[in-house]
Amino acid sequence: MKITAIRLDRMRLPLDPPFRAAWDPEPRGGFAATLVRVETDEGVTGYGSGDTMDGFAAYQGLFLGRDPCQVVRHVRALETIGFHASRYWPLEAALWDITGKVAGLPVAALLGGAGTSVPAYASFGESKSPEQRAEAVLAAREAGFRAVKIRIDRTDVAAGLAAVRAAREAAGDQVDIMVDLNQGWRMPGDVSPALDAAGVTALAGELRELGVLWLEEPLPAGDTAAELLDAIEAGALDVVQPDAVLAVGLLRARTIAEYALLRHRWFTPHTWTNGLGLLANLHLVAGVGGGPYLEFPYDPPGWTLARRDFFLAEPVRIDAEGCVRVPGRPGLGAGIDEDAVRRWAVS
Repeated sequence: MKITAIRLDRMRLPLDPPFRAAWDPEPRGGFAATLVRVETDEGVTGYGSGDTMDGFAAYQGLFLGRDPCQVVRHVRALETIGFHASRYWPLEAALWDITGKVAGLPVAALLGGAGTSVPAYASFGESKSPEQRAEAVLAAREAGFRAVKIRIDRTDVAAGLAAVRAAREAAGDQVDIMVDLNQGWRMPGDVSPALDAAGVTALAGELRELGVLWLEEPLPAGDTAAELLDAIEAGALDVVQPDAVLAVGLLRARTIAEYALLRHRWFTPHTWTNGLGLLANLHLVAGVGGGPYLEFPYDPPGWTLARRDFFLAEPVRIDAEGCVRVPGRPGLGAGIDEDAVRRWAVS
């Protein structure tokens, strides 16, 4: 089998009302997504999504004509490109999709097959008032979620802390609560100062008293595979969260996950892209037996399944037990809504 073409479908879903992401100084009036299609001479097509894939056309010749199932070779090639351009990990996800389809197995089975479902937590995305967050955590519990994650804007820690306190008072001990400071990376052009170590330490103490399960991205940091392995070795991380379609890819994330689990750390990656990116990370976590939860971007009415998964034939959902199940179909198991791809296409 040979790769005959790599095609990129670029889309933008208008958002009205806009989504007001806590980590983005600007309200989002649209949601951009890139669908990667890897076509083969045997009619098998793989799909991936996550990174924008900007500039990839200059490098596609490194993959055309090669066996798509030689994933290790392709990962090494992608790592050489990362220095010069960007992180093209959605291509790797599409290659795993092909490999699973050829093998007749879900990608999770190829990555280890430790499980077929993972408990989900509702990952809230907007900064909201204490009253709104209390209502949201109760609604999430009613929807079946066992846990939620609340963002705290580093420019208004007091308001974020009040929202966490209100959520805890509303939910009692029936829902696990996590907190994200979003200090590990920045939107382009955001040069506002980070919350310093002393401020984070004080905040962490207050969150501990509220029974918060973990504090995510407390300080600025990197996310290459080597950096993460060093951080785990140093005992600097309790929860390891590299996104397979944004940060390090599926193959390297599997190595990081196995090492983290051997060191008795939790592995539960970031998943905030779209439904196809979420599925890639689901297969990874289920494959290695990570957890205790899988991030599930969900914060209605600003962030709904319809918005997040707008180009999928069916959105990714939680089941009656509050888990996300690995699709039974081979590969990543995603169905693409071709009408939606055409409707929201951009040049």
